[in-house]
Amino acid sequence: MSMQNVTVELPAPKPLRLTQTALFLDLDGTLAPIAARPQDVGPDPRRTSLLERLAVKLEGRLAVVSGRTLADVDRILEGCVTSVAAVHGLVVRDPSGAVYETPPHPSLSLAAAGFAVLAARDPHLLVEEKGGLSVALHFRLAPEYAAAARACARDLARRTGLALQEGDMVEELRTPGANKGDSVRAYMARPPFAGARPVFVGDDATDEFGFEAVQSLGGAGVRVGEPRLTEARFGLLGVDAALAWLEAAT
Repeated sequence: MSMQNVTVELPAPKPLRLTQTALFLDLDGTLAPIAARPQDVGPDPRRTSLLERLAVKLEGRLAVVSGRTLADVDRILEGCVTSVAAVHGLVVRDPSGAVYETPPHPSLSLAAAGFAVLAARDPHLLVEEKGGLSVALHFRLAPEYAAAARACARDLARRTGLALQEGDMVEELRTPGANKGDSVRAYMARPPFAGARPVFVGDDATDEFGFEAVQSLGGAGVRVGEPRLTEARFGLLGVDAALAWLEAAT
């Protein structure tokens, strides 16, 4: 990836033209504010209504691409989006509603146990197991453990062969396999997404694969949040700005 300079403030994206767009949306930090604990994010009438309108006007060319489990995405979005790539693309629900899941890595239990040892030091360190495909250590409530969390995750990745996914105040070890960009490319290869201009909206390092994918297909990446090193060519300053931009198209 040849990312843009961290100091560059990205221009705002142009208004969406829904008749020409295939829209891919991250969830946390994009459609919903980041919460101290993952389970604290819940349904929101404004967000659900917006996604329902988008799905209709896009004629199904809408997908949520998230690190959360499929069940968690459906809980937060009240099941209003059919096409979902969950656990960074390891679980995919296609436009027909069929679900495809990557077989879990045999060393996930070892990784979960390793994270649990570190998390036992402080109740603010949270271990999240994602449907047997991934395990994450959240340290947002205990930032003083950032270095220890990173060291632990890297050591476990080396010993287990699991893929290390570093996010916003979280270290995640996941079954090797598809990433968010792979999920975008898979959706774009089939109806109703095929032939449209893809747009990916996301906020953190895990979304860079999505930005790269849509831009390689002639589309645009839109990064949500303060300026930082990114593949995206456009930017919105936060969740409220992202929701307002999407609402303006509906």
